[in-house]
Amino acid sequence: MRGASFIWTVCKSSFTFGLIGLTVSDRVASVVHVRGLSMSPTFNPPNNTSFGLFTDDHVLVEKRCLMDYKFSHGDVVVFCSPRNYKEKQIKRITGLPGDWINVPFSYDAVKIPEGHCWVEGDNPTDSLDSRSFGPIPLGLIRGRVTHILWPPQRVQKIDKKLPRSGLTF
Repeated sequence: MRGASFIWTVCKSSFTFGLIGLTVSDRVASVVHVRGLSMSPTFNPPNNTSFGLFTDDHVLVEKRCLMDYKFSHGDVVVFCSPRNYKEKQIKRITGLPGDWINVPFSYDAVKIPEGHCWVEGDNPTDSLDSRSFGPIPLGLIRGRVTHILWPPQRVQKIDKKLPRSGLTF
């Protein structure tokens, strides 16, 4: 009987910690693996010669910003792709509702509608972003990136900065 009691205690504890972990990752913060070069040099800088799980950046994503959708220019966000909702992307916000954005290689300007934002990668030659699919709904954003956590030599806070963009204010 003692073995069954021990197993039941371990199962209850595991279930409890699992629920707490799930709640924290859903409501407070989570860690995301960054793949690709669209945000280079901020993430996955070109001096990393081999790509993989141990050399790609892993970032901390805080989710408290989703309570009121307060973002600012230069925030790096994780969002669901407007073309494939199962795919997550990481880009920098360069335009907020009411801003005018000059469309690259065109004489057109786009006004960002309410409830949307304009996102761009820091590496424009290798980024699929709002220049391709337009403004994204704020509801697709899953959190704001605050820190690089891995690899250890790259641990740092993420600065708010604007890439070369067509923002006109």
